[in-house]
Amino acid sequence: MSNFDAGLLSFAILLLLIFLRMPIGLAMFSVGMGGLFYVTGGTVVALARLKSETFSTFSSYSLSIVPMFLLMGQFATLGGMSKALFKAAESWLGHLRGGVAIAAIGACAGFGSICGSSLATAATMGQVALPEMKRYGYSGGFSSATLAAGGTLGILIPPSVILVIYAILAEQNIAKLFLAAFIPGILAAVGYMITIAIYVRLNPDSAGTRPPVPMAERISSMVDVLPVVIVFVTVVGGIYMGLFTPTEGAAVGAAGTGLIALFNGGLRGRAWLDSFYATAKSTAMIFFIVLGAAVYNGFLALTQVPQELAAWVADSGFNPWMVLVMILMLYLIFGCVMDSLSMILLTIPIFFPIVSGLDFGLSAEEFAIWFGIIVLIVVEVGLITPPVGMNLFVINSMDRETPIVQTYKAVIYFVTSDLLRVVLLVLFPGISLVLLRILN
Repeated sequence: MSNFDAGLLSFAILLLLIFLRMPIGLAMFSVGMGGLFYVTGGTVVALARLKSETFSTFSSYSLSIVPMFLLMGQFATLGGMSKALFKAAESWLGHLRGGVAIAAIGACAGFGSICGSSLATAATMGQVALPEMKRYGYSGGFSSATLAAGGTLGILIPPSVILVIYAILAEQNIAKLFLAAFIPGILAAVGYMITIAIYVRLNPDSAGTRPPVPMAERISSMVDVLPVVIVFVTVVGGIYMGLFTPTEGAAVGAAGTGLIALFNGGLRGRAWLDSFYATAKSTAMIFFIVLGAAVYNGFLALTQVPQELAAWVADSGFNPWMVLVMILMLYLIFGCVMDSLSMILLTIPIFFPIVSGLDFGLSAEEFAIWFGIIVLIVVEVGLITPPVGMNLFVINSMDRETPIVQTYKAVIYFVTSDLLRVVLLVLFPGISLVLLRILN
């Protein structure tokens, strides 16, 4: 069997291990090391590659942004920012039909702007908003689907851990990717709100109503979200204005949210240590997946699979848009069985060389940024796509009384909104690139 054939066979073995519930990072690491043993005929190259890949991967300065953003999310939760965001949104929108659900989406968008993690956003806002939605008569399936969809805003609205990983893999500017994600993130939140408005009209029994809140209380609630606004403007604004790098911005954000949590009494007792422990645990999980992907992609590079596939697509004469649609369809399929980070790490080294050689009428930098935003959105869809949408299980674990089948039925509305947004952003790349073009 040739090295190229071994590279193709490794995909089937990898998917089999994932279906057998082996952790994805370990699956990629195992297949990568096994493949290196096979193609080199011994252990010397494989072990030497393991040493070099480990050092080159984790010595990347850009990767230090990941624990900083995760820590910022931990401090934001302890500082009561998630509750403040939901209370403010609910006070303004809660009296509308489906208003509490719309408020939950708004709060998820706000929390995502200082968190950067989809699962963390879903879990945090689920604890805050789920009891309130149940209190006002929202059905279990609709409530859990809303919060699972809202959680995806954590990786779409900047800052985003997934975008950081993509930037490293595709060798792109992190700040420019954050800027490009801003309008698609707003479109996602607005699309979800419209979806909720449609759903509650088609299913009147799925949502109750709550009385309006006095104007004085609404204004007071806005004061409580000022810390969130200050942190977001400081971090994102500072990065765009060139006051500090994205990594420095993440550290500033973590320090700022930590001070807010300390001032609000959220870091009492063991909370301080627990937040560092949770950050370290999540960082270790992400970094091991990164290492597994690096080893596996190193094996694929030796087999020439990415290069051969890119050359084959370029010589085949396929329409570039057809190739792009096929790749996006594969992401939707992968999303049913894989988490977002694993998809990015596994596929970008393969797909990016293929599509970057095609002509989409954009400069190389604009294409790389636009493609990253499109991929991010499709990966986001995978987080809520049955049967293995990660956010669905996170929210369902908080509401054991609701059968997950009911969540599946309700979340289809949000998946439809996502797919329509993907079509819009594919047809009109300028939506993602407009802010970059204005500021450049």
